[in-house]
Amino acid sequence: MTLPVSFYARPALTVARELLGVHLVVDEGGWRRVGRIVETEAYVGEHDLACHAAKGRTSRTEVLFGPPGRAYVYLIYGMYHCFNVVTDVEGVASAVLVRAVEPVEGLPPKARTDGPGRLCRALGLTLAHNRWDLASERLHLEAGMAVPDAGVERGPRIGVDYAGEWALEPYRLWVRDSQHVSRPPARRRRERA
Repeated sequence: MTLPVSFYARPALTVARELLGVHLVVDEGGWRRVGRIVETEAYVGEHDLACHAAKGRTSRTEVLFGPPGRAYVYLIYGMYHCFNVVTDVEGVASAVLVRAVEPVEGLPPKARTDGPGRLCRALGLTLAHNRWDLASERLHLEAGMAVPDAGVERGPRIGVDYAGEWALEPYRLWVRDSQHVSRPPARRRRERA
């Protein structure tokens, strides 16, 4: 069942948690590709210095201001696509980056999906999907198996050091023990006696 707009019309951090276990479906050109979401990052509004909307409303960030339930796809380093879902109420610029998925259907056996660029490449997501309604037949999210709270880890987001203290917020969520998470948490160093 395709997720309703009401699923996305909530704060980004809530949606980031609820997306874990959900299936991301791309069905184009007779090729259905499905991945189970195992890692997300929340970007909570213009006040969040790691959010693209922190510098205001532009032609690129306009989609972040709503309506909820749209795709926000952008290019980083001129070569990697990143797929986000727009959240919250219209006028609040927030989204959730899907960082990693576990292959479910239609992906090549050795396709890597452990990172936002890799999952976009494997699922065929490009800038052409930017602003798409996530209730479309060709791009949507479906309910999957819920992940219990005990199976969820939280930590700081990745690659947003420029955002100062906002980089330290525990807005990255992932399924504990998933082999498809983009970056496992750093192991604590043993203290020397």
